[in-house]
Amino acid sequence: MFGLKRDRESVASLAALGKAQAMIEFAMDGTILTANPNFLKAVGYRLDEVTGRHHSMFVEPGYKDSADYRKFWDDLRRGEFQAAQFKRIGKGGKEVWIEASYNPVLGADGKPFKVLKCATDVTAQKMEYADLQGQINAIRKSQAVIEFTMDGTVLDANDNFLKALGYTLAEVKGKHHSQFVEPAYRDSADYRKFWDDLRRGEFQAAQFKRIGKGGKEVWIEASYNPILDLNGKPFKVVKYATDITRQIKVLDDLKVLIDDNFGEIDKAVEQSTRQSSDAAHAAGETSGAVQMMASSAEELAASIREISQSMSQSRMAADSAAELATKADAATQRLAEVATSMEGVVDVIRAIAGQINLLALNATIEAARAGDAGKGFAVVATEVKNLANQSANATQKISNEIEGMQAVSGDVVGALNAIRQSIGTVREYVTSTASAVEEQSAVTRDMSSNMQKMANSVESVTRSLGEISAANDQVGQAVASTKEAARVLAR
Repeated sequence: MFGLKRDRESVASLAALGKAQAMIEFAMDGTILTANPNFLKAVGYRLDEVTGRHHSMFVEPGYKDSADYRKFWDDLRRGEFQAAQFKRIGKGGKEVWIEASYNPVLGADGKPFKVLKCATDVTAQKMEYADLQGQINAIRKSQAVIEFTMDGTVLDANDNFLKALGYTLAEVKGKHHSQFVEPAYRDSADYRKFWDDLRRGEFQAAQFKRIGKGGKEVWIEASYNPILDLNGKPFKVVKYATDITRQIKVLDDLKVLIDDNFGEIDKAVEQSTRQSSDAAHAAGETSGAVQMMASSAEELAASIREISQSMSQSRMAADSAAELATKADAATQRLAEVATSMEGVVDVIRAIAGQINLLALNATIEAARAGDAGKGFAVVATEVKNLANQSANATQKISNEIEGMQAVSGDVVGALNAIRQSIGTVREYVTSTASAVEEQSAVTRDMSSNMQKMANSVESVTRSLGEISAANDQVGQAVASTKEAARVLAR
């Protein structure tokens, strides 16, 4: 009675266990007897697809034919249970991980007659663990890793850390973290606070200067990570680090190089600024001079315009004088012609006077012959002779005056010719001078325009120099900022 009750309780317990776990039963040769829904769901089969088949359907081919697999079942047949995490193959080749125990069930004679396997599907946990373990292994391969107790005692260190510091594991294990820091920092309040923060679960991450074997200076980029137990309390510290000693040395060298180069740049910028300032001052003076020259050029252009106008008027006056001289010459020529004509008239008068004298002589002769009867005629002849003499004298005077007038006309003609030639020469000079003045006026206008352009260019140069000076100031500020950045990088 008591045994029956206990059997019923065992069956009930087994049923309760079957609700939570995957269960399958095997004969002692590994043949599947039955399986509950949890197991069938885990491997993806139906019950009729597994009943009567061998357990080896759930293992990889390589393992099925191994000595380890044969020993596995030999141990079970001897009544030895097996418990572990097992990799099994489900339907369609699906990979399944189980946390299982294979339990030989003993008969009344104390010998095993079947095997009951109780399992939990841990595939998700196994994959998560594998992922985490893979990440940790990857970190340990690429980084220096060391573990400490919460008081700073070294528990373990990987090869990367030992190589960076130059120690063997035996030389650091069980020693305190303080062996890796400088004596002055070891005894400081900052170092005590560093470990106090870690014990409170606060991680620390920065670039740290550490001391390796033989006093070797090592720089690391590291994080100190408190690891929490199942109750959420820190129980150890794991440090992940990268050796950046070479980078720090490069940065130190870079800082020195930057300081040297930027020192030269500072000098160059200062010199450039000074030269720009001097150039700007000179440009300012040049601009003033150019403005004055431009103003003078404008005045010169105005004066040349006035001269050009005067020369134009002079050329017009010379042209008028030449025209008047030509007219006077023509009038003088006509006067000479009239004087010449008058000489003919004088010759006629002179001839008539001669005939009158001859007539008077004949009359005198005839009067003498006539005696007293010819006295009156002689008187008339005498008067006629006197008149002829007076006519001759007057004619001589007229001839003399005409000769004098002809001489004067010749002088006038000669003078007028000389005046006309002089006026022609003056006109040529005035014309050539006017042309030169016109050309000079055009050149002066161009010069004035160019002066204005030059003045604008000089003003532009002055503005540009001001901008260069401002740019030099910005370069100086940028150099200062870069030097500060270099100092920060080199820390």
